Amino acid sequence: MKNLQIRALKIHQTLLEAFGEPIWRNPLPAIDELVSTILSQNTNDINRDRAFESLRAKLPTWEAVRDAEEEDVINAIRPAGLANQKGPRIQQVLRAITAERGALNLDFLAGLPIEEARSWLTKFNGVGPKTAAIVLCFSLNMPAFPVDTHVYRVTGRLGLRPEKMTVEQAHPYLESVFPPETYYAGHLNFIRLGREICHARKPNCPQCPINKLCEYKDKT
Repeated sequence: MKNLQIRALKIHQTLLEAFGEPIWRNPLPAIDELVSTILSQNTNDINRDRAFESLRAKLPTWEAVRDAEEEDVINAIRPAGLANQKGPRIQQVLRAITAERGALNLDFLAGLPIEEARSWLTKFNGVGPKTAAIVLCFSLNMPAFPVDTHVYRVTGRLGLRPEKMTVEQAHPYLESVFPPETYYAGHLNFIRLGREICHARKPNCPQCPINKLCEYKDKT
């Protein structure tokens, strides 16, 4: 594991040299990020943002979203796709948070140990490890490493995780491979690498900034 951790840090540093220190959009409040990330499932960032803006325009508070007619929420988030699933899921999560906390605010999670905060979020239907990690990392500045499809693919090709490991298993595994201070930038730079160079079907290996550190190129 020690050698893997050294190699992972070298890959991280090389991506920082190539891409710079990434900055995501302005952080959203945790409850906003939770809804946004549910909307992002199985769609792209543009459609997610369109749906989020549409939802906020039609139902300006999360209490209004929670208490709205189901059909109104579904119609508002259609740009994100799978609206018939995501609409009820968002309302169910908002109702469950209200029932437990009495208010729609997740800032209290920042005061919990990371695993306790993660467990609290993932107990809700539709909130998996990636959604929880995004909320914890980007809204609450807590040490969580979100693994989306790009991160999963790239880390697999790089040999940073076992090939047969599931996405769910990859979250705690990669958190053990990378130091916590790298999670934010590492997540974003792996996504950029996956989108721009390390494509699913035809990776552009000659243009990859970490080509010399990659195991995948030797298999092609």
